[in-house]
Amino acid sequence: MVLSADWFIEGSAATAAHLGLPPLLIGLVIIGLGSSAPEMPISGQAAIQNNPNLALGNAVGSNITNIGLILSVTTLVKPLTISHQILRRELPLLILISITACLLIAVDQKIAVY
Repeated sequence: MVLSADWFIEGSAATAAHLGLPPLLIGLVIIGLGSSAPEMPISGQAAIQNNPNLALGNAVGSNITNIGLILSVTTLVKPLTISHQILRRELPLLILISITACLLIAVDQKIAVY
C-alpha cells in the first residue's frame, strides 16, 4: 500500500509538472487529495444512507484536524512568519465568516443539511 501511494504521488507530480503546473500547486493538490481521500468514501456512504449529519461531521471534523495537525507540525519544523499585509487582508474575512457561522447556528441550534 505504501509503495502504491508513492507511485501515485510520483506519477501525479510528474504528470502535473509535464503539463506545466507550478510545484506549489502540485504539492497543494496532492496533499489536499491525499488528506481528504479517507473521508470521501465515508461521507459518500453516509449521504447514500440518508445520514447527512455523519457526512457533515466527518467533513468538518477532518478539516479541523488536518488544519491543526498540518499547522502544528509545520510550526514545529519551522516557525511561520506572517506579514501584516496578509493579516490585514485575511483576518477580517476569517472573523466575518466565523461570526456568520455562529449566528446561523444560534438561530436554530443546529446546522441544517439538506
